[in-house]
Amino acid sequence: MREILGRRRRLLSRLSRRRNGRPEVIDAALTFATRWRWPVLPGVAADPEGRSRCACPDPECTVPGAHPFDPGLLAATTDERMVRWWWTNRPAAPIILATGGTAPCAVSLPAPAAARALAALDREGLRLGPVIASDTRWSILVRPYSMEQLGELLYAKDFVPGSLRFHGEGGYIALPPSGTGGGPVRWERAPLPGSATPWVPDVEAVVDAVVDALTRTGVSAPEL
Repeated sequence: MREILGRRRRLLSRLSRRRNGRPEVIDAALTFATRWRWPVLPGVAADPEGRSRCACPDPECTVPGAHPFDPGLLAATTDERMVRWWWTNRPAAPIILATGGTAPCAVSLPAPAAARALAALDREGLRLGPVIASDTRWSILVRPYSMEQLGELLYAKDFVPGSLRFHGEGGYIALPPSGTGGGPVRWERAPLPGSATPWVPDVEAVVDAVVDALTRTGVSAPEL
């Protein structure tokens, strides 16, 4: 009887969340880790006492509430039990993806420049995968790449905007629907509903197209 009542409460809880239109962070974290096999871990989150935008010891944190702290990045995992335990105990923690390896990498740039670049890429018919957006920066997910591959790619360019950031092996980004000290993280281009591991393009195609789009549209992509 207790087991039946427990199942009924969990079912009603899930139905309530769907009706309210508020996806739970733990559900998203489990999807990333178990269905897509992306290694994740909880971020440090915002300061619960509201004294600063980040709960880490650095008062000048540049990615407030959107980075790993305890545990560190090497703890990222796809293990369902660990992910469930983390977000059961820290339900508001941002979801941090450890980029590289078997997980996607990312190319990010300031939000205004990113919006213009994506519009230009759409006009050219370039296929993009998921794009993650915050108030300040957008991140285009790409296939894993090596530092040697990235170095050769950038060396061949006459010009690469300094505001482009590359999140490869040993890096990280926050995934939706995380709340951070810098604001919410959302999908600008969401993966297809119910899909398997989302398709992502090669880094060469994205960097070539983004640099070309920024150059042609006269967007300097200022440092942010």
